[in-house]
Amino acid sequence: MAGDYRTKIVQRSGPWGVIFLFCYVGAAIYFVSNSNGSFWGVILGLLQAIVWPAYVVYHALVALHA
Repeated sequence: MAGDYRTKIVQRSGPWGVIFLFCYVGAAIYFVSNSNGSFWGVILGLLQAIVWPAYVVYHALVALHA
């Protein structure tokens, strides 16, 4: 019994995963719907959905004239 220690790990980041999934799906729908409908246009739209926060930061900095 001297070395019988148990550690309980509680992971509380579950709700953020769902929020990020919804954001990705929404961005994917937006970028794919704005594509020209070709195969590579859809692929590009899905890739843009992954990096859309970079677009937000870029346009925010442009708006602030930074």
